[in-house]
Amino acid sequence: MNTAIIKPQWSPLTIALMVLGFILFWPLGLAVLGYILWGEKFGGSPEKAQAYWNKGKAWCTSNKGAQRNWNNRSYGMNSSGNAAFDEYRAEQLKRLEEERARLDAEIDAFHEYMANLNKAKDREEFDRFMNERRGSRQGYGDQNNGWSNNG
Repeated sequence: MNTAIIKPQWSPLTIALMVLGFILFWPLGLAVLGYILWGEKFGGSPEKAQAYWNKGKAWCTSNKGAQRNWNNRSYGMNSSGNAAFDEYRAEQLKRLEEERARLDAEIDAFHEYMANLNKAKDREEFDRFMNERRGSRQGYGDQNNGWSNNG
């Protein structure tokens, strides 16, 4: 028996709550939209909701494991059954890894170049500012404030 006051379905009430949620605070509207779309999967029962949560959590964990395998190069361990193809695949993966390392080094070099360029630009602007400021100070010191030493 489902005793929820607001049922997870497209009704004028849920649509109004969703629009109001988006107007007040967009994550609230998004939560109402999620409830409308996927609320039936929870079935109104905490056990079903926990089971659905665990299922999603297991899916995310398995994807992280796949990403770790990719980073640890265990992807080369899966055999296709053909030694020549496995050797070709290993060579290509090694070549791609070397290319990726080369591109990463180029990115780092470019970032360093841009940082140095920005530092040089900042230094030039600072030096120009200081030269202008020194020029205005020297002009001020030469006027002697209208006083003369001639007596």
